[in-house]
Formats: sequence, structure tokens, C-alpha cells
Amino acid sequence: MPKVYINDGEFLASEKDTVLTAVQKFGGYIPTLCYMNLKDINIENKPSSCRVCMVEIEGRRTLAPACTTPVFEGMRIKTHSRMAVEARRTAVQLLLSDHPQDCLKCPKNGECELQKIASELNIVNNPYFGKTSNYDLDISAAIIRDPNKCIMCRRCETMCNEFQTVGVLSAIDRGFGAVVKPSFDMPLEETACTFCGQCVAVCPTGALVERSYIDEVWKELENEEKHVVVQTAPAVRVALAEEFGYEPGTISTGKLVGALKLMGFDKVFDTNFGADLTIMEEATEFKERLENGGFLPMLTSCCPGWVKFIEHQFPDLLEMPSSAKSPQQMFGAIAKSYYAQKNDIDPKKITVVSIMPCLAKKYEAAREEINASPEYRDVDYVLTTRELAKMIKEAGINFKAVPEREYDSSLGESTGAAAIFGRTGGVAEAALRTAYEWITGNELKEVEFEQLHGYESIRVAEVEINGKKLRVGVAYGLGNARKLLEDVQSGKIDLHLIEIMACPGGCVGGGGQPYHHGDFNVIKKRIEALNVVDKSKIIRKSHENPSIVRLYNEYLEKPGSEKSHQLLHTHYVQREWL
Repeated sequence: MPKVYINDGEFLASEKDTVLTAVQKFGGYIPTLCYMNLKDINIENKPSSCRVCMVEIEGRRTLAPACTTPVFEGMRIKTHSRMAVEARRTAVQLLLSDHPQDCLKCPKNGECELQKIASELNIVNNPYFGKTSNYDLDISAAIIRDPNKCIMCRRCETMCNEFQTVGVLSAIDRGFGAVVKPSFDMPLEETACTFCGQCVAVCPTGALVERSYIDEVWKELENEEKHVVVQTAPAVRVALAEEFGYEPGTISTGKLVGALKLMGFDKVFDTNFGADLTIMEEATEFKERLENGGFLPMLTSCCPGWVKFIEHQFPDLLEMPSSAKSPQQMFGAIAKSYYAQKNDIDPKKITVVSIMPCLAKKYEAAREEINASPEYRDVDYVLTTRELAKMIKEAGINFKAVPEREYDSSLGESTGAAAIFGRTGGVAEAALRTAYEWITGNELKEVEFEQLHGYESIRVAEVEINGKKLRVGVAYGLGNARKLLEDVQSGKIDLHLIEIMACPGGCVGGGGQPYHHGDFNVIKKRIEALNVVDKSKIIRKSHENPSIVRLYNEYLEKPGSEKSHQLLHTHYVQREWL
């Protein structure tokens, strides 16, 4: 272990440490923009391109980038010498000289890392000026791309190519014209982009942001002719509070509902109801495939980013995914059919708004083949957790003082099984809780399948049902999904059921959640909170939800019925690779 001296303090570093990781390990701080270390998901980005982390090292004639300089025995480091600070100021000033000066209007205002570092370095004047970039905005899809704000940190490229293996974003051109964008400057909607939003989650500026529907939703709420209902995903309730100063993993369900009611929504429902409904259809399909020689393994189909990934990258496996829609879409279809009929409301006058942790849900709601009726969408608008936080603040609502409220019935009643949809392994576990009882005819007393718990990015577990060992695969991150599917294709692994989520840790780490800035512990705390929600529920199996039972008795007849297929199922299409 090399002994290093940081600002005259003596420390024992690791042989694998760079100056940056050594300083961080011992509580020090060096600003960075291009560096990104997501060690929990084995992703590290250190192109050393921004030159913001420059430090002074005794014996060296020039400054060194902390993110790529390895430590050595006896190294003496000055992290904030005048020379280092001035070099950082120059680097940031040069970035700002070719950066739009629209901070007050930028969606990343207050969250922009470039803005934060410029403030830390007290940059109020800029001696550098000249030609500036003038790229067109790409507003074609759920993600808005503004290349004028790209600082070539290449974090998005790392996430897209290494973690997700989608391969849409890459650095193009050289010198002043260098920028990260899709090949041939194609709009994102014409590429294999899955809209997972992980590029947005790591972008330090406003170069990549979600397409916002805040203004449209406010207009709907002001329209007295519209009946506006909202649904909230399970992962939202364990992350939203972070936007208001609470600790990660704080469960804010009651305040979430209370805030939405104060905002003027006619009804506030729980997507967990849709999750229980999804399990009814997916478990039915899984049981039929298992008992009647159907196509196995069956893939869960709740994650729209994952669905688009398989449509582009594994079109030969399109028989694998369950045809069941996601909870978001099932809820929308039921809201505009069963709910509309029971309350004598014209479906065309119902506006369904979703609050989701995910950017791909915006894309999913716009898929033509997803809708139950050709006359209207199942879901009209999708807002992210971050967008909802902005709306609450805009409305002047003091979130900490909001009285806790309950979801409206009957589309607000849900089970513990639905709550764990938001974390990795949760959908598979929820499906098995129901499938076990339907296959065996016996009560499942221990409802938690501990084999499916954990934080590993790829997990394979064996579950015994009726004397038969079922092998279940779980993966998060599309790059890990690729590895798992390639092993299935090659015959290296034999599975019966696979759950895949595009984002780290599942929906809790979605691209629309409050920024976690690479801290996987934030994601872990959200996962643990969902487990608490599950355990707090009296009913923890989807098929025991009385509102779901009533829905089938009154309207859908039974899981897998013709009516169920009309409203709750979809199909998938092979898509071009680019």
C-alpha cells in the first residue's frame, strides 16, 4: 500500500488508486466533469477530457489529471494549489465560452454540474469568446438532445455503449466540431435507442433531458370538460421525497397522494393496481406455457426499454416476451373502459396521466400497437418523478406539510406483490407468488423468494414448484440482459422465466428518478424501502387483491379471456437496427 501525502496529510492508498480515488477515499474533494465511477455496476468513465481535475504533484513540471494519474510511493499531491485552481478555472471558462448562456431556462438548472463547478470556482467573468456551436435540437422522441450543451464528457456514450450495449451514441468529428450524437446525425427516434434514460441520468449538463409534458398536464387540469386521473408507479413513492430534502428511501406514499389531490387531479390511483393485474395475466400465460409445452423461457414484459431492446437486437426471440402489457398500459386501458363505464364517463373525456420513474414509459405510451382502442391512447401523458417534483414546487405546495391521503378506490387497491415491481427481481417474485398457488393448488405461506433478492446485476435462482425445479433468471442493465440472452441462445443456460429491467437496480434507478449521481447506495435504499412496503401489506399476493377479483367477476371474466386479451395484451414488432 503506497504511502501518499495529500495536502501535507499522510495516507495509505491502494495500488489501484488514482490521485482522484485516493483523495475521495480520505474525504477530500477534487471537482470533475468527465469522470464517472459507478463501481457497483462495473462502469468507469475517465477520458480525462475536461481537465477540471488537474492537481499539482511534487517533482512534476506540469499539472496532472487526477482521474487518470496512478498513485505511487511517496507521492506528494496538492489538490488546491493556486496553479491547479487557475488551470481548472481556465478549463471551465473555455467550456463556458462555447456553451449556451440560458441557465435560467435550462431544464437542468440547479442540477447542472457545469453550473455548480463554475459557481465553486467563482467564475463571474469569462475572457474567452469567439465562434460557438450551432446544432439543431433533436426533439423527435422521449429524450431531447441539445448538442450545443454537450461538453464532450462522454458519460452518455459510456452508459449507452458499455452498460446498455445499445450503441446509439458516440463521439463524432474532431476539434471544435467534436460532439456526441447518433451515427449520421439521425434523430433518436430513428435509431435503436431504447429511451431507458440512463444517458440523461449521467449527463452533467442539459445536453440530454427528458421531453417534458408539464405544460400539457396543467392545461388538462384546467380544462373543466376533462376528467383527469393520475397513476403513480411503485418506485416513485420511495424516491420523490429526495427532491424535497428527505433521505433516499423515504416512503412518501401518503404525501405523494396528498400533493396530487392538491394539484387538482380528479382521481389519484395506484399503478400497483395495474401491477397486480399484470401478474394475473403474466402468471396465467406462464402457467399455460409451462403445462402445455409453450415457448420457454418466458420473458416479463413490464419494462418498455427492455422490450424495444429485444425488438431491435434479438428479433428472433420475439416469441419469448409475455404478451401482457405493462402495469402502466393496463391501468390506462381499464381506466378508459371499466372505470369509464362504471362512472358513466365518455372515455374520450378521460385524461390518464402517469407518474413514472422511467423515460421509456413516455415512448411506450406512444406505441401505436399498445393501445386498446384505435380512437384514443391508453395513457395520454407520462411525467417523470423529477417532473412531478417540479410541478409540486411550481404550484407552491409545501411537500413537508402536505397532509397524507389515501389512493382513490377501486383502482387504488394493491398488494405487496405489486410494490416490489419497482426493484430488480420483484416482477419475477410477484409472478411466482401467484403461479405457485395456481400450479400446486396449495397456499404459499412463505411468500418471499429470497433466491431472487440481491443487488447482483445477473442472478439465476432455482425455485421448486410441485416437485419441479424452475430456473429463474434476473438481470438489470441491457448489457447484462444481452449476456443472459446470448447464454440462453447458445444453450449455456436453461431457464423457465426471465425478468429484465433496463435500469440499475430496476425501476428505482430509472432515468426519470431524482439524480443519484452514481451513488448505488441511493438505489439500494430505494430497494429496501419497497421491501418494507411489501412487508407492511396485509395482502401480498396479486390474485388475492379484492379489487382485482371484482374486476374479473364484473368485467374481464377471467385471466386470459378474450376480453382480457383485447384490453390487456399487445404484440411486438421487429425494428430496424440503426
